[in-house]
Amino acid sequence: MLEILVTLLSLWLFIGCIKLTFKLAWGTTKIIASVLLALAVPLLILCLIFAGGVVILLPALLIAGAFALLKKCA
Repeated sequence: MLEILVTLLSLWLFIGCIKLTFKLAWGTTKIIASVLLALAVPLLILCLIFAGGVVILLPALLIAGAFALLKKCA
């Protein structure tokens, strides 16, 4: 009987750890995407004002990467 209780408690703890892992991964993804967007938007504006053309690809790729991260985890 004790073995069954220990097995059930271990299984409950394992499932709880898996849930926590998914919550942490989602939070990390949101932080990374926010940082990418915070860096990319001002860079995009600067490139539009001063450079234009090929230089605009870098912030566009950063923004696309941030949205891809968010979409992949949703």
